[in-house]
Amino acid sequence: MTISMYQASVPRLINGLTNLSHLLGKAQAHAEAKKIDPVVFATMRLYPDMFPLSRQVQIACDVSKGLVARLAGVEIPAHEDTEKDLKDLQARIAKTIAFLETFKPEQIDGTEDKDIIVKRGDKETHYKGMQFLLGHGLPNLYFHTTTTYSMLRASGVEIGKADYLGKI
Repeated sequence: MTISMYQASVPRLINGLTNLSHLLGKAQAHAEAKKIDPVVFATMRLYPDMFPLSRQVQIACDVSKGLVARLAGVEIPAHEDTEKDLKDLQARIAKTIAFLETFKPEQIDGTEDKDIIVKRGDKETHYKGMQFLLGHGLPNLYFHTTTTYSMLRASGVEIGKADYLGKI
């Protein structure tokens, strides 16, 4: 049995983003129970030179939609980075999941060797589809989700491995 590019991407991204939203929901409940302004969580950092939690979530969403859009050869929807609190961030995740849910296997399968070029400023990085999925897209989603998890856990939000993994 082989796994398709679609199965390795869209369902995994949706699962990861769903779990990320769940973590934010637990943080929202924690903030309400402890009478903490939820904006505090959105602006927190693990270290001063790191992105805040809001940016971690935005990047997780951007990587997910960009990965699938590039594989399918469709335009990546632009989302403004205006989220101020946990509910705003959950809405961003929901919007990203809704976009991912529009894709069908035939749009993604067979893109293992597709040329993907990612531009960051004046730099271009070249990938093949499989390399982009497994070596760039999924690791970035997991990195930014794990960083968000760590920020929340270090702040006293009662979350654990089961919250991070969700229903695989």
